[in-house]
Parts: sequence; structure tokens; C-alpha cells
Amino acid sequence: MQPHDSPAVTVVELVKRFGDFVAVDHVNLTVGRGEIFGFLGPNGAGKSTLIRMLCGLLSPSEGRATVHGFDVSTQSEQVKASIGYMSQKFSLYDDLRVEENIEFFSGVYGVPRARRAQRREEILAMAGLTERRKDMTALLTGGWKQRLALGCAILHEPPIVFLDEPTSGVDPIARRQFWDLIYGLAEQGQTVFVSTHYMEEAEYCHRLALMDRGLVIALGTPAELKAELGPGSTMDDVFITAIEKQEAAAK
Repeated sequence: MQPHDSPAVTVVELVKRFGDFVAVDHVNLTVGRGEIFGFLGPNGAGKSTLIRMLCGLLSPSEGRATVHGFDVSTQSEQVKASIGYMSQKFSLYDDLRVEENIEFFSGVYGVPRARRAQRREEILAMAGLTERRKDMTALLTGGWKQRLALGCAILHEPPIVFLDEPTSGVDPIARRQFWDLIYGLAEQGQTVFVSTHYMEEAEYCHRLALMDRGLVIALGTPAELKAELGPGSTMDDVFITAIEKQEAAAK
């Protein structure tokens, strides 16, 4: 059991190499319980690779990370049992009905049988899908699939949730509604990691790491990062300035 006041996640000099390519380059982070932490950056910045290491799905090349007190290198099975993970492709089965997907993932995540009916109803209500429980998943819009995928990822009530580009491909209204669900998780004490390339979503995070070419090039709250540039600055300004500084330092 992790002490209540200990960090949800710690990352120390974490590196991931694929041959000569460095996908994640000496990243350091500490994230607290109940925090919404964002990874912001373009495609290929290293966000998904970092998340997959923290989920115990990829082994680090160097460095160390703990998730809910478990080492991602040596205790990956305990890590996986402590988290919810929602990938970019939502990982749903289109040929199952909404409630059948929930039943399937209840088994995958080891939800006790005595809890499954209650959790099914809770997830349907949270996702706004109670009236669509008999619908084929293939017929849902992107926004509804997104909510269902989140519900399936948290069926086992994990203390930490990783959402990898969860709002990619859905409309702005669905994105904002999805963030309302994320806030609800954080209010219940769950720690939520979100990767995104949408600048406006950075404003929704408690803190965020700006990533580019495997590096964390800026870290802080949205307000702190904008304040460094002066009044009227936007997250676009913050990201452009951080990249320019990183390129100048590399020369």
C-alpha cells in the first residue's frame, strides 16, 4: 500500500532507445496524487513512449520510474494492476454491444463478480450511455466511444489513469465533455496523465510537461509557464519559446 502523502509517480533520468534513436531522453518528473498531469507536444515528441514505459508496457533503457510505489522495470505486473490505460485507438470491440464491452473488460481487469453489476451501472451513468447500453459499439460516434473507452479503463477503480491522446479525432464539444469526466476522476483522488497535441487542452491540466524530440523542454502549471513570458502570453507562445531555447542550447 502506498503512503497517502507519497508521490503517485516518480521518474528519474528515464531513457528509452530504439537502436540509435533516443525516443525519451533523461526525463525527470514527480507527480502527486489527484493531479491532472499533461504531456504536451507534437507527434513523435516521445509522449506515448514515456506513457508506455510508465504503464509497464515498455522497459526503460536507462533510469528509474515508480508508479504507485512499484518499479516499472522490476514490478511491471503490479504496475499494470494499479493503473487504467486508454490508448489512442480506444481498444474497444466494435462487434460487441456497449454493455458487453463493459462486461468483457470487467473480466480482463479482474473486477470481483459481486461488484460487476454495480460497476457496470456506474460506468454507464458516468459515460451517459445508460440508454445506449444495447447499442452496437461500432455504431457509436467518436465522442461516445471515447467515453466508453474511459469507462472500461477505470472499471477496476485504479488510483492512476493514463490517457494517451484520448481526444484525438473527436470534435471540440466532445473533447470538452471528456475533460469534465477527467476532472471528476481527479476530484475522487485519482491521478490522471493525459498526452495531447492540442494547445488549448494544456490549460485544463494542473501541471504539464512540454515535450519535443524526447526531451522535457518546460515543466510547470499553465499559469507559471505563461507568466514567464509576460502578460498576454499563450500556450502557443510558451511552446514556441521553449523549442527555440532548446534549439539554441543544442547549437
